[in-house]
Amino acid sequence: MKKLFFVLILSASALLLYAQASNLSTVGILPFEVSGAGVSDSDAGEATKMVIAELSSWGTMTILEGDQAKNGAYIVRGKVSRQDNQIILTAATMDVKAGKTLNSSKEQAQSLSAIPIESFCAQIAENIPYPNYLLGKWQSTINMVDGPVTCILEFRSDHTVRVQRFDTWEYKEPDSLRYQAIGRGSYLYAGYRRKTITLSGRQISTDATVGINLTLEDALPKYSSVSVAGLRVLFDDSKSTFELSYVGIPCGDNFSGASVYPGANVYYTKFSKIQ
Repeated sequence: MKKLFFVLILSASALLLYAQASNLSTVGILPFEVSGAGVSDSDAGEATKMVIAELSSWGTMTILEGDQAKNGAYIVRGKVSRQDNQIILTAATMDVKAGKTLNSSKEQAQSLSAIPIESFCAQIAENIPYPNYLLGKWQSTINMVDGPVTCILEFRSDHTVRVQRFDTWEYKEPDSLRYQAIGRGSYLYAGYRRKTITLSGRQISTDATVGINLTLEDALPKYSSVSVAGLRVLFDDSKSTFELSYVGIPCGDNFSGASVYPGANVYYTKFSKIQ
């Protein structure tokens, strides 16, 4: 019985991994070609390997190479050339289904090994859809002086949001108000490989930009409608928690100073996946 239970766990884990992998865009990297004099087939082969290795390390897409490359939903065709003392890498990324080129990429340096391959690959993948790691049910809890406030949101694949719980809170010493709301809404999600950006003079790391619009029932009047754009989402490595690293989802107000709560406004910023 224990053995069967162990097998079932492994099977469930395998299905989960498959489901996650199936959400990744498939990208075929065709062998780079030689263009003009001063470069060789071995240069083209090395450039192909560099691009495949870099994109594969990101974990945000399924890379196809060799004979399978032509089966990708997106196909990358690249060239290696030389001009003066510079070796040049160029590539074009095509959306096969749409039959159009999404973007072109270019980097150059004095040698192939000096090419900024990460930057080159970022250009290649710029318009390739990244997986939506926000899908599922998430919970955020903030411990206040008079007890916790909690938010439970379910992000769905049709870009709607189910608000299972959204506590709104207000504190005016010595009294506090807490309303437990429910509701619905919509969201926009733009995922990308983790990058560092500067906002209001502060550098932050982010994996995605999100906009959220919620309509709430039984919330404090100020929060009957919540709309926030430009949320910066940073996931942990397992994609089981995320933090809104610049501004959060507003849910409360503190009118009684730092002894009650550090800020005048309260935001949900840290979420854990619960389903």
